[in-house]
Amino acid sequence: MTTPRPTAELSADEARRIALRAQGFLGVPDRRAGVRGVLRHLGAIQLDTISVLARSHELVPYARLGAVGRKTVEDAYWRDTHSFEYWSHAACILPIEEWPHFAFRRRAYRNRPHWNHDLPDGAYDQVIKQLRAEGPLTATELGGAKKTNDWWDWSGSKVAVERALMYGEVVCVERRGWKRLYDLAERAVPQELLHDELDDTECLRRLVRLAGRSLGVGTRADIADYHRLKGEQVDAVIADSGLIPVVVEGWGKPAWADPEALETPPRGRHRTTLLSPFDSLIWERSRTERIFGFTHRLEAYVPKQKRVYGYFAMPVLAGGRLVGRVDPAREGRTLVAKQVTLDGPKAIPAVAQALAEAATWVDCTDVRVERVDAPGLREPLAKELAHALG
Repeated sequence: MTTPRPTAELSADEARRIALRAQGFLGVPDRRAGVRGVLRHLGAIQLDTISVLARSHELVPYARLGAVGRKTVEDAYWRDTHSFEYWSHAACILPIEEWPHFAFRRRAYRNRPHWNHDLPDGAYDQVIKQLRAEGPLTATELGGAKKTNDWWDWSGSKVAVERALMYGEVVCVERRGWKRLYDLAERAVPQELLHDELDDTECLRRLVRLAGRSLGVGTRADIADYHRLKGEQVDAVIADSGLIPVVVEGWGKPAWADPEALETPPRGRHRTTLLSPFDSLIWERSRTERIFGFTHRLEAYVPKQKRVYGYFAMPVLAGGRLVGRVDPAREGRTLVAKQVTLDGPKAIPAVAQALAEAATWVDCTDVRVERVDAPGLREPLAKELAHALG
């Protein structure tokens, strides 16, 4: 791919601020648009099974909007078919209007020669028939999710309905007690979107454009990672995506920016908050290191004795910087900061503020700090927390 001549040069600080604004952390958020506005602004919100303070898809709008009710979050996603769940960056909640733009991925799944689970004869047709007659249904209601207690040992009906989900014949219309609730796409997806099957080039062009808008500015790898596209897929459409080639100080790689992000300097109030490890601001490790000088790694799947920062260490965002980490837990109505890492004494007020707000959001009345990486900062942090909790 021949990279077009850059049309603008950005300092590292300008790029950081553009990224923060694009992700909803700089400037005043549109609270009238609420959670649905956050979803459409980001383009994808990742789902994950881990729940410490709350599940990640709840933490993402909280990080931008503040203490929005958790039921409000769920209703915003699932009521009135405003979204659907599909494979994007990972399993993600996506705005329903983007259904046509994932046709390329549905086609790829239909043409996939190998699968991890064998599909029993007749199981697919049976699942479709049952959903048509009774749906929406969970995998349990369709005949059971697993054959044994092993998480990977899916039942025939679970294999069938997940295959139908990937093909686009079935849609996950809600998470109920963390179980997917399935329905036929012909019922769940608005008709004007359901049959709008775009070719692969149109789909990829749209997703590359969306990724650039949601990132503000990014390298080829950043843009590809957002919806887990292949590099060559990005290369094929980026010249026609509407993104503008730019040079960013210190990045050392070609980059592209959302033209709207370049129109006005990014200014406004910074958000101070805990971030889910699955937040799209910090999805891609090399991008996080490049923009913030901060190494982030989820350690939930690392053996306990090898963890450095904790099971679900949540980066702390303040003043447009990542200033520390908190590994949280809950004991009754106490939010426990099991392990806190601070970027020096100046980070104490921000970390205390973030912890106090998070505690209030999850209906905790107290915060207990157990361990601080710099022991001498534990007492000052405890005092600042007492003040923040009032």
